[in-house]
Amino acid sequence: MTAGKRIHGEEAIIQQFLAPLAAGYAGAYALKDDCAAITPTPGHDVIVKTDPVAEGVHFHADDPPEDIGWKALAVNVSDLAAKAARPVAYLMALSFPEAPEADWMRRFADGLGDAQRAFGMHLIGGDTDRRPGPVSITITVFGEVPSGRMVQRAAAKPGDRLYVSGALGSAALGLALRRNGAAALLPRWGLDPRAPTAPGDWHAALDAYLRPKPRLALRTALATHARAAMDLSDGLAKDLGRMCKASGCGATVDLARLPMLPVVARAVAAEPALWQAAAASGDDYEVLAAIPPSESAGFEAAAHRDGVPVTHIGDCRDGAGVEFRDASGATVTFASTGWDHF
Repeated sequence: MTAGKRIHGEEAIIQQFLAPLAAGYAGAYALKDDCAAITPTPGHDVIVKTDPVAEGVHFHADDPPEDIGWKALAVNVSDLAAKAARPVAYLMALSFPEAPEADWMRRFADGLGDAQRAFGMHLIGGDTDRRPGPVSITITVFGEVPSGRMVQRAAAKPGDRLYVSGALGSAALGLALRRNGAAALLPRWGLDPRAPTAPGDWHAALDAYLRPKPRLALRTALATHARAAMDLSDGLAKDLGRMCKASGCGATVDLARLPMLPVVARAVAAEPALWQAAAASGDDYEVLAAIPPSESAGFEAAAHRDGVPVTHIGDCRDGAGVEFRDASGATVTFASTGWDHF
């Protein structure tokens, strides 16, 4: 944060910047109570998820505050999207090493407001505190699905077809561009940063890193056709491994099928080691779904109808573990399978 005018007092932070985000949700009580109330739609289960983000780990200290606010909420809503849940509300705990700068807080709240309007939800409470260390933002989201209909990760079966939404590796490129810039990064990949199509690719990659878009529009397709699903927050290789382990099956993935932005595809073609970025890097926040073969056509049609690109990348099988194969059919291994905090 910059050294601008600081906010004095927790009450000022809440009432000036956060209470407006609760407007319109009766159970938030305008953030004037210690607790909030959520009344689910009759016949629905409440789905809960919490995922913190921290300065220096999930975002840079000098990232635009609007993008930090958006991302803090989006990474949580992405899990609701993969469960075929409708977002309803969220709690947020903010920790600062010192009183936040007023302009930073205003812009952060603006980003949160943009996100919650896009996702259809409201802030209903939380906490602010001061503690040593980097800024941290802990959000807990609440969604709802018809009772017993949450799409779980541990239900995939051998023979199911594996699909991913969107493009993979985009956020990994966005992070690299954020750290190094196109002029320094792309020549190392054998790419020309002056290429006419490159700026659009760069913008899309940076946007994927700074402002991930949860695949909420995939809700009907998942609820109707998916056997299992989860979001890809830690990388395809790691998260697919988790799905397979939880489900008691294995999987085979054809690397040539992975959907990528053109600039990522060109980079991989120039330097095959960069498959790591597409298959084993975090922050994609796309959906991985296991679809029974009899449902695959319906799933693809429903996703297309709702404007979400999905790609069949491989299949579940008997056994254990995840195998990635290149165009020749040879097995490909990665230095790491994805993001891990420890």
